[in-house]
Amino acid sequence: MQRRMKICLAASGGGHLSQMLKLSDSWQKYETFYITTAEIVREQLQRFGRVYVVGECNRRSLWRTVKVLLHCMKIIFLERPDVVISTGAAAGCISCFLGKLIGAKVIWVDSITNVERLSVSGRMVKFISDLFFVQWPELTAKYRGVQFAGTVI
Repeated sequence: MQRRMKICLAASGGGHLSQMLKLSDSWQKYETFYITTAEIVREQLQRFGRVYVVGECNRRSLWRTVKVLLHCMKIIFLERPDVVISTGAAAGCISCFLGKLIGAKVIWVDSITNVERLSVSGRMVKFISDLFFVQWPELTAKYRGVQFAGTVI
């Protein structure tokens, strides 16, 4: 018997999460779990599967980033996803790197707000991603290996 593919959906609360949810038809037939940053969205996300809230972090808060890294590490190593899909930001970036360490495929969808250049997290994940989508066609001329397939919002 073949097991279903398991997908980690990693997105910070707010706009990153809104963009991720616009793609929800893409993973309905797969086993999924969510890594997010805000407890307030837990109930909304539970229809997709298990929800892990890891807290907020950014490059200016080293201690919080280490805490989020350790929390994400525990989740990724426990769940062992086949694919990590993220729209950002920091917790999504961390989840992508950890997923790649265990052999997962990584799909990144950079935010629609990044009109002129990739996000900081996106620039880091770009080198390990298996698919990298931007939401502005002009960015495909500026960055090698990124794809434009339309906008999410």
